[in-house]
Amino acid sequence: MSRLSLSRLRGTGSSPELLVPTLLGGLFVCYLAVPFVAFVSRTGVSNVVAGLSTPEAQAAVRNSLLTAPVATLVATTLGVPLAYVLARRSFPGKRLVEILVVLPLVVPPVVGGAMLLTAVGRFTPVGAAAAAAGIPLTDSLLGVVLAQTFVAGPFVVITARAGFAAVDRQFEEAARSLGYGPLATFRRVSLPLARGTIIAGVVLTFARALGEFGATLMVAYNPRTMPTQIWVDFIGGGIDAIIPLGVALLAVAIVGLTVIQRFGQLPALIE
Repeated sequence: MSRLSLSRLRGTGSSPELLVPTLLGGLFVCYLAVPFVAFVSRTGVSNVVAGLSTPEAQAAVRNSLLTAPVATLVATTLGVPLAYVLARRSFPGKRLVEILVVLPLVVPPVVGGAMLLTAVGRFTPVGAAAAAAGIPLTDSLLGVVLAQTFVAGPFVVITARAGFAAVDRQFEEAARSLGYGPLATFRRVSLPLARGTIIAGVVLTFARALGEFGATLMVAYNPRTMPTQIWVDFIGGGIDAIIPLGVALLAVAIVGLTVIQRFGQLPALIE
């Protein structure tokens, strides 16, 4: 049998060397799937539509749908240019910047909220000045945006940087040789070629901002967003009480992943 036939057989048939990894991976997939199945199976004991019709739930949904897009817009506007610089330039302090970008992802959100309070809390110089000007940075929708941006913003930076790094520099050099300046090259060449990963990062940032709880709880317990309202409902009524808002957040997550699969690009995660 030829080498080509052997390679085809190995590619289409079962591989004994993959048996153990497949079993272990399958066990992990089951572990991830069971909570989703168990949660969705409980929706039959709760009237989701009625639960989402309460004033508290509607206010939480409204607040989340107001703040999460703003946080996503801020993170995208500031984060995409930063991602391009990190992908294309070396400069003193670059490693420190990279650490600062990733740090909110590894620090517990509650700790992130505490750090925000030490920077913009009502008793800090910045927070006191903002409050005196009638723009409170805590216990307000602006405080929610600050918390969401801090926790979710790194997603768009990390994914966009990966996209820019994958763009062949020769395309940018060709654009520069044709007379395009740095900004025109970025807008007409780099940005379109990295569009898939940027879209993925924007969607992930929005979904993470919508579901942000820990930092929001610290910075702006009121007005309540969907996650903070879920916590209040859980304290008062248990699992069944949080199903309506939980289903709403799960639906947003599924839509977001669908958008990524259709328009975005996370080659190492979703194909």
